[in-house]
Amino acid sequence: MTEPPVYGLVLAGGNSTRMRRDKAVLAYQGVTQLDRVFEIVTRHCERSFVSVRAAQALEPSRASKPLIIDAVEGEGPIVGIRSGMAAHRHAAWLVVACDLPFLTGSLIERLLAERDPSGFATAYRSTHDGLPEPLCAVWEPRAYEALAAYQLEGGACPRKFLMRRGARLIDAVEPAALDNINTPEDYDEAQKRLARVSACN
Repeated sequence: MTEPPVYGLVLAGGNSTRMRRDKAVLAYQGVTQLDRVFEIVTRHCERSFVSVRAAQALEPSRASKPLIIDAVEGEGPIVGIRSGMAAHRHAAWLVVACDLPFLTGSLIERLLAERDPSGFATAYRSTHDGLPEPLCAVWEPRAYEALAAYQLEGGACPRKFLMRRGARLIDAVEPAALDNINTPEDYDEAQKRLARVSACN
């Protein structure tokens, strides 16, 4: 049986409340977070999209890319994941948050190589708490109905869904690669870390 194709979905529909500015357009070394993550994802998927809320569809950095606008009710990344799956039911989805400044292509390559198409998802195991990282994961088509039922029951957390339903978990060999940023302080620290890496190369 042929495995479903893998499409990419970069989640950029958040409100960036704690950052107090749009995280997707924060720049590192002249490149926005959204552009950088989208480029990495696009290299590894047949097709790639950016997940947004309707109010964000005309924002320039998003509007220049193929978009999937939230099509289901609710808040948070679960809405973006479900909207992508609803738009292309035959595909598996490489779902990646846009606020991962240390993400690497090799991390994505390993995730795809370890993918288990027979399950609901394949995800990295968090280096902080050992739990699934649902926003750097491959979600399989068979998760669609279960994810819809979970949300209908009041569930809103993709991580808790994967903890309940199970996912193939793999260990990240680059522990810092999945660190995200949520506050201005996080952003400043990420800038410094990337500058140190650049200086060493």
